[in-house]
Order: sequence, then structure tokens, then C-alpha cells
Amino acid sequence: MKKIAIFASGSGSNFKTIFAKIFSGDIPAKICLIVSNNPNCGAAKFASEKGIKILVLNKIRFPNSIVREKTLLSALINKKTDLICLAGYMKLLPKRVVEKYKGRILNIHPALLPQFGGKGFYGMKVHEAVIAAGVKESGVTIHLVDEEYDHGKIIVQKKVKVRPGETVKSLAERVLKIEHDLYPRVIQAFCRNNGIWENNHPIIEVNIEN
Repeated sequence: MKKIAIFASGSGSNFKTIFAKIFSGDIPAKICLIVSNNPNCGAAKFASEKGIKILVLNKIRFPNSIVREKTLLSALINKKTDLICLAGYMKLLPKRVVEKYKGRILNIHPALLPQFGGKGFYGMKVHEAVIAAGVKESGVTIHLVDEEYDHGKIIVQKKVKVRPGETVKSLAERVLKIEHDLYPRVIQAFCRNNGIWENNHPIIEVNIEN
């Protein structure tokens, strides 16, 4: 059974969806650790309710960046982490963590990368930018994580049309629905196939219906 560490900074809706899929047996894994920079966020509160170990990692608790990096890496290793899933995590991962878990760190982004990605593009800001740009399509991207925000090899994308008169709220709701379907399926593929990436390249396809 794979051990998954989930990183989250906000409400934790993707985390809760992944948890539900694990609980139902759809994903053969265990959540071994929640990492958050915000101890009062919804994800941290949910983890506490479910008895999942939480590591609060921020500049207040760990002012020294080297200590933060060592603390995080030690926690992941001690929990025998197989896969890291970023689920609305607002911080850049330390370089040594990215190197240690290369090809085993996933992020989900509420737009079609490489557009509308990078530092500052998170949450509703992404959908605001999409609407403001007047593009015809948006969607969801799941990608491997490297040392840059919203960068790294794309695993899968799923598109949605931006409707005439679309609002930021309506687009966000439609995209989130896709996130909740897509992310668990990619994680499931990783867990069922003993890891779906080898040397940073996909070795199986994740079937996604349009």
C-alpha cells in the first residue's frame, strides 16, 4: 500500500476527495502526513478530525529556511512517503525535497498550463485571469513538480469551454468539479501500477473521457 503525503494551504477540498476515495478503497493507499503552512486552514482541521499527522511548516515556527527544509525532508522520509500530492499548497517546495522525490510529486492547477500559471496564479486569481483574457477554453492540469511554480512535465489535462457570460464563480465551480474527478484517478493510477512514472516520463496512460 502506497503512502501519500498531501500538502495543502486552504479549504482542502481536493484533500477531502482523495481521502474519501482512499476510504472507499478506490485508491490503494494511506495518507501518512499532511503538510501545511496554515494551521487554521480547512485542510489542517479536517486532518486533525481524522487523526492524520500534521506538520505545520512556516516561517513563524521555523524561521530558518535550512531548518524548514531539513524538518520537512526528515518527516517525509520517516513516514516512508511514496508520493507527494500538492492540493492547493501555496509555497514552493525546497530543492532537496524536489530532488529526493523527483517524478513522485504531483500538483493540480485550475487552468491549462503553461497559461495562467506561475507565482501569484492561485485560487480565484486564476479564474479571474482566464475570464479577463477572454480565452475560449480553460480546464485542469496535473503535472509533475520541479523547482518552479506550476512547472514540470504535464501528466494530463482536461478542458472545459468558457461559456458566454461566464463568471469567475461559475467557472471556478465547473473546474473544481473536474479537479475532484481527475486528481483521484491519476493518484489511483500511480498506486495501482507501482508508480506510473519512470525517469520522469509517463509509462502508462491515464484514461480521461472528454
